[in-house]
Amino acid sequence: MLRHCMVEGVAEAGCDEAGRGCLCGPVSCAAVILPDGFDAPELNDSKQLTAATRERLRLRIESEAAAWAVVMVDAAEIDRINILNASIAGMQRALDALAVRPDHILVDGNRFRPYLDPVRMIDIPYRTVVKGDATFMSIAAASILAKTHRDELMQRYAEEYPGYGWESNMGYPTKAHYAALSRLGPTPIHRLTFKLSKT
Repeated sequence: MLRHCMVEGVAEAGCDEAGRGCLCGPVSCAAVILPDGFDAPELNDSKQLTAATRERLRLRIESEAAAWAVVMVDAAEIDRINILNASIAGMQRALDALAVRPDHILVDGNRFRPYLDPVRMIDIPYRTVVKGDATFMSIAAASILAKTHRDELMQRYAEEYPGYGWESNMGYPTKAHYAALSRLGPTPIHRLTFKLSKT
């Protein structure tokens, strides 16, 4: 059973990303503030759920969350500032985009940076949580939005750049993806600072 929040009685935003280990496409970053009493027994780390369950939960989260936002950081920016910095920047931009200002932030993983609220101009306290998407509902909700939005985008890219198998591998470094890179070369959305061949 996931915990609803860490700090009772405040607007607590969960943050997570999807696509960090991919060879192409953006890293997708989400922030979610769930309302008091939100209950979704299926909610879990998005990687542990089926695609159908993720889509079902996405609809609930987007309709019932107090606030949510998803931000994409593209491959060019990832190449310029590296994937860790891109992930942190994307999560902070998602926080910027929330319609409700958070009082506390939970972040999946072990790396983040101080966040200055652009509206109130105050630093918002945060905590990083390893395996947070399997611990806190708000982080799990963010992981689901980050993944479903990115998967949807990669489906469109798969039509634009056929042959790489993105409709199934979503840009991750699979054997088929490496074979396509060897055969077709990189696309404009590949991350050129990543290792794009197995040799």
